[in-house]
Amino acid sequence: MPPDPSLPIVLGFTGASGAPYGVRLLEVLLAAGREVHLSISPSGQAVLDAEMGRRVDLDRFDPSVMLGAPPPPAGRLHYHHHRNLMAPIASGSFLTAAMVICPCSGSTLAAVAHAMGENLIHRAAEVHLKERRTLVVVPRETPLSLPQLRNMQAIHEAGAVVLPAAPGFYSRAESVADLIDFVVARICDQLGVANALIPRWGASS
Repeated sequence: MPPDPSLPIVLGFTGASGAPYGVRLLEVLLAAGREVHLSISPSGQAVLDAEMGRRVDLDRFDPSVMLGAPPPPAGRLHYHHHRNLMAPIASGSFLTAAMVICPCSGSTLAAVAHAMGENLIHRAAEVHLKERRTLVVVPRETPLSLPQLRNMQAIHEAGAVVLPAAPGFYSRAESVADLIDFVVARICDQLGVANALIPRWGASS
């Protein structure tokens, strides 16, 4: 069953390289009119600064800093501090369409795969697994160690979709932005969010 488009999407932003993927995904979801519940880990905050020069304050979150644009309409984006385990997304009784962890660090992957969560992102991911809802994890690491591969297998067997940030080239990307959009488009496909970010293989030009 595809995710319910009337329900919100949870986005966890953690400390793997690949901040532009997560920011672009947030932009696309908001532009599609989706309600998003966002949580950022401290390492995710550091990567945002290092890769995009966006210094997000986790205690006084300003969406315009992360997006580099005016904030979305009120009620569209909800931010939850990573330590706030009383947030709605920590409970299975709070209905959601799906969750994405993008980018997904190796430590986050391990915590979720082994149900050893320590923050809200981990907890929300565990909720999506136990409730049999769509969970997409987007690792960006190379090469992969044997423990990482085993964690990916474990989380796949638990019901998650492992979607590495590995853009394809058949769409004949002309810029880094095109490569980012390739990955974001594939994430959106898993979420049931319609998009025209990339040319589709086999589609008429």
